[in-house]
Amino acid sequence: MQESESAPIRFRWAWWLLAYASLGLGLVGIVVPGLPTVPFVLLSAWAAARGSQRLHRWLLAHRQFGPMIRDWQAQGAVSRRAKWLATTMMSACAVIMFLTAPKLWMAATGTGIMAVVATWLWLRPEPRREPH
Repeated sequence: MQESESAPIRFRWAWWLLAYASLGLGLVGIVVPGLPTVPFVLLSAWAAARGSQRLHRWLLAHRQFGPMIRDWQAQGAVSRRAKWLATTMMSACAVIMFLTAPKLWMAATGTGIMAVVATWLWLRPEPRREPH
């Protein structure tokens, strides 16, 4: 029995909705500073496995998202490149917040949250690659 088959049919629509909404937010996050892409794509893959096998297969086969999702599902791992990219983007967002936030505490709070996320991210293992 596949994992999605264990979910009651009456809830499949909710998983489907969460999968597509998360993917949409992840895609928006590609161009909107401060909105993360990776967590939403991972959430989309997780929900799609329960609500849309078609979307789940598409995400796993995707040229950009597929390797990241497979690394996460198999090992809970994040590539060094993704870690550096995320850290760089969070740093740029922190600078923008300090330059534009109406109150200093707002920028400091957002930067603190991003620092916690960056710390968690760098504590994740990097994918182990099998020798060819």
